[in-house]
Parts: sequence; structure tokens; C-alpha cells
Amino acid sequence: MESPCKNAWPELVGVDGNCAVAIIEKENKHVEATILKDGTPVTKDFRCDRVWVWVNKIMWSFELLECVKQ
Repeated sequence: MESPCKNAWPELVGVDGNCAVAIIEKENKHVEATILKDGTPVTKDFRCDRVWVWVNKIMWSFELLECVKQ
């Protein structure tokens, strides 16, 4: 069954990472967004309650932000 909650935020690419986290968590109360700097090692397990906000060295998000099963 598909979740009716928003699960992708392509419009936040290029936005300040902290701002992106706040927007994601406001738009979907079921996820926890976490800022990760480029190159940070991460676990490969899927969790639909987790969104990683990838940021560059000046804290701007640069990767498509979504929580979808792969």
C-alpha cells in the first residue's frame, strides 16, 4: 500500500541543508531528515522513516531527496 505522505523533495536541491530538513519534516511527520556531508559513509538498509539530505561543503543540498523503496 502506498503512503499518501510526500516522499520526494526534488525542489529542495540547491537549498540550505538546515532549511531542507525543516521543510521535509514539516511536510511528512513520519520521517526524520538528517544532514550528511558529501562522502559520509552510510548504511545501505532501506528505512521509509529516514531521509538523508546530502550537502556540499557550504551546506547546500545537492542530491535528489526522497524516501522511496528501491
